[in-house]
Amino acid sequence: MTGLATIVLRDIHQPPAPGWWPPAPGWWLLAGAILACGIAAWAWHAWRKKRRRRIERLFDTALADAPDAAARLAAISELLRRAARRHERHADRLQGEAWRRCLDKGVQPPRFSGHLGDLLLDGSFRPDPDPGEVEAVARAARLRFVEWMEVR
Repeated sequence: MTGLATIVLRDIHQPPAPGWWPPAPGWWLLAGAILACGIAAWAWHAWRKKRRRRIERLFDTALADAPDAAARLAAISELLRRAARRHERHADRLQGEAWRRCLDKGVQPPRFSGHLGDLLLDGSFRPDPDPGEVEAVARAARLRFVEWMEVR
Protein backbone atom coordinates (compact mmCIF):
# COMPACT_ATOMS: atom_id res chain seq x y z
CA MET A 1 0.00 0.00 0.00
CA THR A 2 2.91 2.33 0.54
CA GLY A 3 3.88 2.01 -3.11
CA LEU A 4 0.57 3.46 -4.23
CA ALA A 5 0.97 6.53 -2.04
CA THR A 6 4.22 7.46 -3.73
CA ILE A 7 2.80 7.47 -7.27
CA VAL A 8 2.74 10.97 -8.68
CA LEU A 9 -0.50 11.67 -10.55
CA ARG A 10 -0.79 14.34 -13.15
CA ASP A 11 -3.84 16.28 -14.42
CA ILE A 12 -5.79 14.91 -17.34
CA HIS A 13 -4.73 16.50 -20.62
CA GLN A 14 -7.59 17.98 -22.65
CA PRO A 15 -7.48 17.43 -26.40
CA PRO A 16 -6.81 20.57 -28.44
CA ALA A 17 -9.86 22.64 -29.38
CA PRO A 18 -11.16 21.96 -32.88
CA GLY A 19 -10.08 24.47 -35.52
CA TRP A 20 -12.54 26.90 -37.02
CA TRP A 21 -11.80 25.71 -40.53
CA PRO A 22 -13.34 23.77 -42.18
CA PRO A 23 -16.74 24.53 -40.68
CA ALA A 24 -19.18 21.87 -39.68
CA PRO A 25 -21.63 20.59 -42.34
CA GLY A 26 -24.48 22.62 -40.84
CA TRP A 27 -22.62 25.86 -41.52
CA TRP A 28 -22.04 24.81 -45.12
CA LEU A 29 -25.78 24.15 -45.49
CA LEU A 30 -26.62 27.52 -43.96
CA ALA A 31 -24.19 29.30 -46.28
CA GLY A 32 -25.65 27.47 -49.27
CA ALA A 33 -29.21 28.37 -48.24
CA ILE A 34 -28.28 32.05 -47.82
CA LEU A 35 -26.54 32.04 -51.20
CA ALA A 36 -29.53 30.36 -52.86
CA CYS A 37 -31.91 32.93 -51.33
CA GLY A 38 -29.68 35.75 -52.54
CA ILE A 39 -29.54 34.37 -56.07
CA ALA A 40 -33.31 33.80 -56.09
CA ALA A 41 -33.96 37.37 -54.89
CA TRP A 42 -31.64 38.79 -57.55
CA ALA A 43 -33.26 36.66 -60.28
CA TRP A 44 -36.77 37.69 -59.17
CA HIS A 45 -35.79 41.36 -59.17
CA ALA A 46 -34.21 41.04 -62.63
CA TRP A 47 -37.30 39.23 -63.94
CA ARG A 48 -39.64 41.95 -62.62
CA LYS A 49 -37.46 44.68 -64.09
CA LYS A 50 -37.41 42.94 -67.48
CA ARG A 51 -41.17 42.41 -67.32
CA ARG A 52 -41.74 46.09 -66.51
CA ARG A 53 -39.61 47.11 -69.49
CA ARG A 54 -41.63 44.82 -71.77
CA ILE A 55 -44.88 46.34 -70.50
CA GLU A 56 -43.55 49.87 -71.00
CA ARG A 57 -42.32 48.95 -74.49
CA LEU A 58 -45.76 47.56 -75.37
CA PHE A 59 -47.37 50.87 -74.39
CA ASP A 60 -44.75 52.99 -76.14
CA THR A 61 -44.89 50.94 -79.34
CA ALA A 62 -48.67 51.21 -79.53
CA LEU A 63 -48.44 54.99 -79.19
CA ALA A 64 -45.60 55.27 -81.68
CA ASP A 65 -47.67 53.43 -84.29
CA ALA A 66 -50.49 55.99 -84.04
CA PRO A 67 -50.32 58.51 -86.91
CA ASP A 68 -51.86 61.52 -85.13
CA ALA A 69 -52.97 62.81 -81.72
CA ALA A 70 -56.54 61.48 -82.02
CA ALA A 71 -55.23 58.02 -82.92
CA ARG A 72 -52.85 58.19 -79.95
CA LEU A 73 -55.77 58.90 -77.62
CA ALA A 74 -57.70 55.98 -79.11
CA ALA A 75 -54.67 53.70 -78.62
CA ILE A 76 -54.27 54.90 -75.02
CA SER A 77 -57.93 54.17 -74.31
CA GLU A 78 -57.68 50.71 -75.86
CA LEU A 79 -54.57 49.82 -73.87
CA LEU A 80 -56.09 51.03 -70.61
CA ARG A 81 -59.26 49.03 -71.22
CA ARG A 82 -57.26 45.88 -71.91
CA ALA A 83 -55.27 46.36 -68.72
CA ALA A 84 -58.41 47.15 -66.69
CA ARG A 85 -60.00 43.90 -67.82
CA ARG A 86 -57.28 42.02 -65.96
CA HIS A 87 -58.54 43.44 -62.65
CA GLU A 88 -62.27 43.80 -63.13
CA ARG A 89 -64.18 41.48 -65.37
CA HIS A 90 -66.35 44.09 -67.12
CA ALA A 91 -64.13 47.16 -66.74
CA ASP A 92 -63.53 47.38 -70.48
CA ARG A 93 -67.27 48.02 -71.03
CA LEU A 94 -67.53 50.97 -68.65
CA GLN A 95 -68.42 54.38 -70.06
CA GLY A 96 -68.21 58.00 -68.87
CA GLU A 97 -67.88 58.61 -65.13
CA ALA A 98 -67.87 54.89 -64.33
CA TRP A 99 -64.77 54.49 -66.54
CA ARG A 100 -63.10 57.47 -64.85
CA ARG A 101 -63.81 56.04 -61.40
CA CYS A 102 -62.31 52.75 -62.53
CA LEU A 103 -59.20 54.54 -63.81
CA ASP A 104 -58.78 56.45 -60.54
CA LYS A 105 -59.61 53.56 -58.20
CA GLY A 106 -56.80 53.18 -55.68
CA VAL A 107 -54.78 56.12 -57.05
CA GLN A 108 -54.01 59.18 -54.95
CA PRO A 109 -54.35 61.86 -56.17
CA PRO A 110 -56.83 60.92 -58.91
CA ARG A 111 -55.22 61.31 -62.32
CA PHE A 112 -58.24 61.15 -64.61
CA SER A 113 -60.96 63.03 -62.73
CA GLY A 114 -60.28 66.41 -64.36
CA HIS A 115 -59.24 67.63 -67.78
CA LEU A 116 -57.12 64.55 -68.52
CA GLY A 117 -60.17 62.35 -68.06
CA ASP A 118 -62.23 64.56 -70.37
CA LEU A 119 -59.56 64.37 -73.03
CA LEU A 120 -59.27 60.60 -72.67
CA LEU A 121 -63.04 60.13 -72.95
CA ASP A 122 -63.72 62.31 -75.96
CA GLY A 123 -60.34 63.42 -77.29
CA SER A 124 -60.21 60.83 -80.02
CA PHE A 125 -63.42 62.35 -81.45
CA ARG A 126 -62.09 65.91 -81.48
CA PRO A 127 -60.85 67.23 -84.82
CA ASP A 128 -57.43 68.34 -83.58
CA PRO A 129 -56.50 67.63 -79.93
CA ASP A 130 -53.59 69.58 -78.47
CA PRO A 131 -50.40 67.44 -78.68
CA GLY A 132 -49.17 68.76 -75.31
CA GLU A 133 -52.36 67.66 -73.59
CA VAL A 134 -52.23 64.31 -75.35
CA GLU A 135 -48.69 63.86 -74.03
CA ALA A 136 -49.91 64.61 -70.49
CA VAL A 137 -52.66 61.99 -70.88
CA ALA A 138 -50.08 59.54 -72.25
CA ARG A 139 -47.81 59.99 -69.21
CA ALA A 140 -50.67 59.46 -66.74
CA ALA A 141 -52.05 56.54 -68.74
CA ARG A 142 -48.62 54.90 -69.00
CA LEU A 143 -48.28 54.93 -65.22
CA ARG A 144 -51.74 53.41 -64.77
CA PHE A 145 -51.18 50.85 -67.51
CA VAL A 146 -47.91 49.66 -65.98
CA GLU A 147 -49.48 49.50 -62.50
CA TRP A 148 -52.35 47.37 -63.76
CA MET A 149 -50.20 45.09 -65.87
CA GLU A 150 -47.61 44.46 -63.16
CA VAL A 151 -50.05 43.45 -60.45
CA ARG A 152 -51.67 40.10 -60.89
